Amino acid sequence: RLPVPKLEDTIRRYLNAQKPLLNDDQFRKTEELAHHFEKGIGRELHEKLVAQDNQNKHTSYITGPWFDMYLKAREPVVLNFNAFMSFNSDPKSEYNDQLIRATNMTVSAIRFMKTFRAGCLEPEVFHLNPEKSDTQIFKKIIRFVPSSLSWFGAYMVNAYPLDMSQYFRLFNSTRLPKVNRDELFTDEKAKHLLVLRNGNFYIFDVIDRDGSMLKPSEIQAHLKYILNDNSPAPAFPLGYLSSENRDTWALLRKNLLDNGSEEALQKVDSALFCLSLDDFPIKDFVHLSHTMLHGDGANRWYDKSFNLIITKDGTAGINFEHSWGDGVAVLRFQNEVFKDSTKAPAISPQSQPASVDSSRAVQKLDFKLNDALKAGITKAKQKFDANVEALSLNLIQFHEGGKDFLKQKKVSPDAVAQLAFQMAFLRQYNQTVATYESCSTAAFKHGRTETIRPASVYTKKCSEAFVREPSKHSTEELQKLIVECSKYHGRLTKEAAMGQGFDRHLFGLRYLALSKGTALPDFYQDQAYARLNHNIISTSTLSSPAVQLGGFGPVVSDGFGVGYQVHDDWVGCNVSSYPTRNGKEFLQCVYKSLEDIFNVLKGKK
Repeated sequence: RLPVPKLEDTIRRYLNAQKPLLNDDQFRKTEELAHHFEKGIGRELHEKLVAQDNQNKHTSYITGPWFDMYLKAREPVVLNFNAFMSFNSDPKSEYNDQLIRATNMTVSAIRFMKTFRAGCLEPEVFHLNPEKSDTQIFKKIIRFVPSSLSWFGAYMVNAYPLDMSQYFRLFNSTRLPKVNRDELFTDEKAKHLLVLRNGNFYIFDVIDRDGSMLKPSEIQAHLKYILNDNSPAPAFPLGYLSSENRDTWALLRKNLLDNGSEEALQKVDSALFCLSLDDFPIKDFVHLSHTMLHGDGANRWYDKSFNLIITKDGTAGINFEHSWGDGVAVLRFQNEVFKDSTKAPAISPQSQPASVDSSRAVQKLDFKLNDALKAGITKAKQKFDANVEALSLNLIQFHEGGKDFLKQKKVSPDAVAQLAFQMAFLRQYNQTVATYESCSTAAFKHGRTETIRPASVYTKKCSEAFVREPSKHSTEELQKLIVECSKYHGRLTKEAAMGQGFDRHLFGLRYLALSKGTALPDFYQDQAYARLNHNIISTSTLSSPAVQLGGFGPVVSDGFGVGYQVHDDWVGCNVSSYPTRNGKEFLQCVYKSLEDIFNVLKGKK
């Protein structure tokens, strides 16, 4: 179970995170409020939270508040919450044809779903010592241990089973817009796939009456039929509605339901997933990021748990809605789909589509639109276009070293990437700001994420030494500062992964105070608390053989959304920003910072 940290630990960690962001006077005030909270109302709230948690052993203390946080948010999901991860190309280039890849990935996705629902999907396990635990012998032995004890057997060899309670929402699921709070909807009985092309909506069954998957050649035939359909794009593409403010969209949806589109919407909501087929090739990485993060708005249904997007040249990616689950569930799905579709593809370039009557099997959905709905779609499109217009995406690849070199120098690759972001922001804007790094707590039952706070007194000291006064320090001194940052970051990461951060605990206490209808404690009304939670640098990392790059929008209007990967011998970084920030310049500063860090670690200055 996810532990509720001790209140005194949370306050200590909170003040450590505040220290680099405040001057002495501000810090004294915040420290006073924090200790006052810890001895008074905070203690009461903490005891209530612990008591509540003890009564709800089937879940975690963060589950309810976290779902609420996502589902009550009224901003559009696109750019604000949905993230993307794009697939690497198929190593066999002739398999990157749009129809072949769409067929193979759809088949692999259905295989994954069927394996999962049959209870045969291999459990997700984090191996700290893979030589002992990630072996056939261990798997054979542990299989015969009753599940009430098997986790203990795994712990003995440093293997940690991860929570997989989110996985069922991958399929047949949609976030439904409702006034004030959205709902998650899942209908596991539905057997059809939703395909979007040119803003038109198509469905066809991919599972037959016996629960078996349709033959790959038939799926190929139906997708070919859709790709060859020359119906014009709709004058009012429905997809834009899923990019609207949630309350606005909820009212428009009610209008749709009341005006004869109930059945069509039901098909959209219950579909296995949404396959979006785009009619253009990808020009470069920036174009790829724009396509996968938001696309044109007409050819996406942002409320589906995920959209599998495949462009004209066979480039593939996933855009996923975030309330139902986190990156770890989507990444596992992507890894399996990539592996299966490249190692055991269902069809080849030589395969012929089945001779079936696709015009009967494939249904094009028709939505009844009155004037209010047409006006709603037009307005949604205008807003969407304006938001996308304001968004900048920039990328760099740093090829002067990566994970291998950093490990050889005994520093954490993640710590170095985070230090580079701190140094870059200091170089560009001459300040240290609230920074967020996401860390999975899936090692616990119904765990979600915890925040690592990468901006510390150590990164601040190190950044100032590099940026403001490099000539004052010897290479050895700078190396020592980097090592200090790495050690501290390692500690923060370990704490977060073990459910010992402070952000979720404080969030849970605040949620409890609000739900009891009491006045919000002074601690939460402190400007410093608000500033710490206004995450100007929001970061997330992943590494996977299946994923080329990932990204998301800034979480605040004056922020950066930083998706990054530290590979064996290079570092990739993808940054989103709005006009108040210059993402291109930030990345130039990140590049310079990485260069400086690597040079110092190589003994050069």
